Amino acid sequence: MQKTETIENFYQRNFKSIPQDLKKELGHFNVFRIDDFLCGKTTPTTYSRKDFYKIKLAVGNFRCNYADKTIEINGSALLFANPLIPYQWENLSDGHAGYFCIFTEAFFNHFGNIKDYPVFSPNDTPIFLLNKKEVKEITDIYLRMEEEIKSDYTFKYDVLRTLVFELIHKAMKLKPATVQLFRGSNANTRIASLFAELLELQFPIESPQQYMKLRSPQEFAEHLSVHVNHLNRALKDATGKTTSQCIAERVMQEAKVLLKHTDWNVSEIANCLGFEEPSHFIGFFRKTIGQTPRTYRLEETVE
Repeated sequence: MQKTETIENFYQRNFKSIPQDLKKELGHFNVFRIDDFLCGKTTPTTYSRKDFYKIKLAVGNFRCNYADKTIEINGSALLFANPLIPYQWENLSDGHAGYFCIFTEAFFNHFGNIKDYPVFSPNDTPIFLLNKKEVKEITDIYLRMEEEIKSDYTFKYDVLRTLVFELIHKAMKLKPATVQLFRGSNANTRIASLFAELLELQFPIESPQQYMKLRSPQEFAEHLSVHVNHLNRALKDATGKTTSQCIAERVMQEAKVLLKHTDWNVSEIANCLGFEEPSHFIGFFRKTIGQTPRTYRLEETVE
C-alpha cells in the first residue's frame, strides 16, 4: 500500500501547485467536477489512505475497493471517504461524471465532530446507490457549493459546512450499497497491510500527554470493520504472528525509544503506551527482554 496522501500531495499531483490559503489549523474545503480530472483516462487511483475527507457523487461504471471490501457500481452513487480507511477508485468505462468535495477535519472545528457521523465510521458501508431524483437533488447541492465558493460572501464557509451536512443527512436516509468481501490470501495480505498502517499511526509518541488510542486486538478489528478472529487469522497467514504479538512488538519498540531518548518517568511511558498500571508495563518489559525498564535505561544511557 502507498503511504498516506496528504492534501498537499493531492494539489501537487493534480495542479502542480499548493493553494496559498491551505492552512491546516484553519481547515480547508474545495469542490471539483470529475470531468475536469478524468480527461478520458480510466487509470485506477492509488490504493492508499488520505489525510482528508472526500464526498463524491459518481455517475458511470466503476469499482471502489476499501479495507477488505469491494463495491462495483453501474449507475450513480455517493461515496464518503475518511482518513481512517484507505481506498481505491477504479473507472470501468468512459463517460464517468459527477462531483466531489474535499475537506479537512479542522474545517469543522467548533461545528461538531464530523468523524462521528455514521457515514464516516470505519464499521459502516460508505457508498450509497442513487436513483435519478436523488442524483438531481445531490447535484444541486454541489452546484450550490460551486456557486458559494466563488462568491465574496463573508460567511460563505459556514454555508459550505451546512451544504456538507445536507449531503451527510441525505445519505443517512438512504440504504448503503451491497458489499462484497475479498477472499483468499489476497484478502489476508490486504487486511495485514491495513492493520500495520493503522498500528503505525499510533507512533511516534512525542509527549507525555499523547497515548495510544488503539491498544487491543478488538479495537483494531473494529476500526478495520472485521471480526477480531478474522483479523487474527489474516495476520497469522500474512506474518506468522497473532494480533497481540504484532501489537506487543511495536509497543516494545516504542518503549525502548522512549526510555533511551526521553527523561520521562516509567509511569508516564506506561500511560502513553496503554498500560493501566506501571507495574503492568514493568512486567511486560521484563518478560520480553529479561530486564526492567530502569535497568535498560541505565545500560543504554551509559557513555
